[in-house]
Amino acid sequence: MELLNEGGDIINKWETPTNKKDNGIYIVDDIWNSITNNLAKLPIEKNKILGIDVGAPGFVNEKTGMVYEAVNIGWENFELADLLKDRSGLPVFVENDANLAVLGENWKGAGNQERDIIAVTLGTGVGGGIIANGVILNGFNGTAGEVGHIIVDPNGYPCNCGRIGCLDTVASATGIVHQALDKIEEDPTSTLANYYYRNGNIDAKDIFYLASKGDVTCKNKINRTADVLGLIIANTATIINPTKVLIGGGLSKAGDQVLHLITKYFQKYSLTRISDVCEVKIAQLGNEAGVIGAAYLVKQKLQNL
Repeated sequence: MELLNEGGDIINKWETPTNKKDNGIYIVDDIWNSITNNLAKLPIEKNKILGIDVGAPGFVNEKTGMVYEAVNIGWENFELADLLKDRSGLPVFVENDANLAVLGENWKGAGNQERDIIAVTLGTGVGGGIIANGVILNGFNGTAGEVGHIIVDPNGYPCNCGRIGCLDTVASATGIVHQALDKIEEDPTSTLANYYYRNGNIDAKDIFYLASKGDVTCKNKINRTADVLGLIIANTATIINPTKVLIGGGLSKAGDQVLHLITKYFQKYSLTRISDVCEVKIAQLGNEAGVIGAAYLVKQKLQNL
């Protein structure tokens, strides 16, 4: 959690454990107790706080502040905004965490306040956020921009959303590991397989490390992942004609190793008129993007009231 000023500067930040017990019903109280405890340590009165914005994983109705579903926490039709308003007495807004990340990046990071942007976060899952004509796209029930749930392989891996073969199952850290484990089973004598059997486990960082050392199998898996990402980004770009595509999340830390390949395949699949005016960049703000985006959204929402 973080406290920011109106300029988007971080005043204070701290961590609060996520209590998933009983489908996360204690999280709201934990959030507000944590805020009040930290405010008490600062020379800031509660009446100086303009509002609270919460980035929630999963499907969110930004108009009502309801979280339809957040599988990793256990929330379903969870009235997050209303519950936190009751505790705090402050304006409370809720937005999908990937949407907040793109807002933050566009305000203070790599977006440079462009009006048309696609952001893709590559972590445990694949998140997406889209700004079109200067406004974040939410859609009717908060599902717009969920590029991680575009199906890329109808015969692929099961996804948390209940369907098969979403981009999330291929291009996330989990998806890359799935691909590697399939290859290990197919060729148990490969360098990749030997690494796995020697260490008893493998993760996405290992695959990128082996690729950087020249392992062909790992290079192929990263190349396939970038190919699929480039295709999906190119198709999404056809809809909004963006000037920037931002790549964030843990996997973006591979830097040029990832950026070069995604850019290559984006340009391969994109209309030339689109790719000619669109720059693919690594996001700059890291884990701070979402909280900076949350501060921006509080300002924006209160100005529009």
